[in-house]
Amino acid sequence: MFRIIWAISIHLRNFMRRYMPTNILLDAIRTRRGLKWGVPAMLLAVPYLFAASTCTALIDGGASRWLYVVALVCIWNALKFIVIGPVSVALLIQQRRSEQRVNRERHASLPTQVNA
Repeated sequence: MFRIIWAISIHLRNFMRRYMPTNILLDAIRTRRGLKWGVPAMLLAVPYLFAASTCTALIDGGASRWLYVVALVCIWNALKFIVIGPVSVALLIQQRRSEQRVNRERHASLPTQVNA
């Protein structure tokens, strides 16, 4: 039983990673070229929070309680985008320091040219 649940969760995670738009965008932001877009991506949390608020307002107005699931997914996606901003800044700083270190080592290992 535990093995089946484990296998299903692995397949569900792989499906979500490959085909859900927010996960695709977050994977693109985590690349070296995408790290600069982490802070602007935080603004995408606003529409998700608005959608969650709208869903809960509809539920209060008499709509189906299944909209709580939609609201929960919207809140989860908003939290992911809020977190990616500071994480991407930290990763960008770490990456730039690493690149500077490599450039310094490369520059130090070059032989000095003597003008004759």
